[in-house]
Amino acid sequence: MSSTEQVLVIRRALFDELGSFHGLNPEISRYLPVFLQPGNHFFVPRHEAEEDPSLKQLIPYVVVTSGDKILHYRRGSGSGETRLLKKGSVGIGGHINDGDGLGDAFDEKAYQRALMRELQEEISISSAFIERPLALLNDDTNPVGAVHLGIVHQCQLSEPDVVANEEAIAELGFLTIEELAARHDQLETWSQLVVAGWNDLRTIG
Repeated sequence: MSSTEQVLVIRRALFDELGSFHGLNPEISRYLPVFLQPGNHFFVPRHEAEEDPSLKQLIPYVVVTSGDKILHYRRGSGSGETRLLKKGSVGIGGHINDGDGLGDAFDEKAYQRALMRELQEEISISSAFIERPLALLNDDTNPVGAVHLGIVHQCQLSEPDVVANEEAIAELGFLTIEELAARHDQLETWSQLVVAGWNDLRTIG
């Protein structure tokens, strides 16, 4: 992790004011536009944000699917979050940086650019796809989750043509929801929550 990396955060107090929760919440339209209003978000050094539970780092968390299968990988040696090393994951994404905006402006278009940047940095997709937001994701039961807030998206591929771009994305492959459920104890907690709630999530919209 670069000591100079600047990441997008909101204050935990704003999340609590809007209505904090545990697990998945499909009411993205209730939260994200407020988070992205001027004055409600700012950038801080990542090393500070990781240790400050009064802040929540906003993290796009993209679930890549092909048919009824979900892309799974193991967080390898290049992972920027060492606390999740070797954990299984179904979420592609990462921190939003100050370079994703235009000067001081950071709005929903900038958020979408950040989401696509993270997706393209971590994997190469060779098929057509449709992306859509599904839910917010929060888990304050562990030190990693306490300082992050996920925005879950689905990236539905027309064909399962995808390869990893980083060492952090290891053992890439598509699994059924049943196969993922059988790996529950090997998954990071956000992925456990997504897998457990997937049948409800996929009906959104």
